[in-house]
Amino acid sequence: MLSTAAVSGQDSLDPDAFTFYRHALQTLLDTGVPFMVGGAFAFAQATGIQRDTKDFDVFIHRRDREPILAALEAAGYTTETPFPHWLAKAHCGDRYIDVIYGSGNGVAEVDDEWFAHATEGDVLGLRVKLCPVEEMIWSKGFIMERERFDGADVAHLLHAYAEQLDWERLLRRYGPYWRVLLAHLVLFGLIYPSERNKIPLQVMAELTNRLLAEQQTSPPRERICQGTLLSRAQYLIDVEQWGYQDARVEQGHICPQDLEIWTAAIKPGT
Repeated sequence: MLSTAAVSGQDSLDPDAFTFYRHALQTLLDTGVPFMVGGAFAFAQATGIQRDTKDFDVFIHRRDREPILAALEAAGYTTETPFPHWLAKAHCGDRYIDVIYGSGNGVAEVDDEWFAHATEGDVLGLRVKLCPVEEMIWSKGFIMERERFDGADVAHLLHAYAEQLDWERLLRRYGPYWRVLLAHLVLFGLIYPSERNKIPLQVMAELTNRLLAEQQTSPPRERICQGTLLSRAQYLIDVEQWGYQDARVEQGHICPQDLEIWTAAIKPGT
């Protein structure tokens, strides 16, 4: 059983961070605009794994971005929208809140289902909604940057929740990118040999049957790179020099203008 402090996430925070995050959370609760807590705090509640973080993630509908930012500004925080297609921020010193309504690759848009399946928990002494585990697995599953890989988070979420997951919804969430989910499930059996049966046999059968069936069909004629859905930096050579189309644009996830902003922010050496 986790302690109350562990569940709330407060025991790993310095006093200034605790004050900022709690006040911002109360500000958002007072607006009545729906939001969910995600990131390290939701992950800790799901898995019991805590880690220090300089940010605090809240997830909202895209349509609610402006009222949320206005409320945080009125509370005295500086706000910005560095990446219009998925992320805004509210700052207090070197700490900040990420206001998230999508994913960097444009795939995991926050929609009504996130809220319909959200759980509830105590965070920093406040009762709030938490991102559903299925949507956490969906959004984290695509993060495979050179400097950040969320595969361990996915494995730990599966370890904690595989037997309770809504697998039908999770499969639907991944949609045409089901190979990403299959990759994580195969790795789960490697990471936890004694726990591999937590993944339902019918799920593994469904995905491996898809894999076998797809391998027996002719590959697409279009030269498209879907690696950009996994890393914004590591597959740029494919789309900039090797003649591949960028799946983020060609499959309608990000407009060219937003993609230019997202790419320009890549740190040198990543």
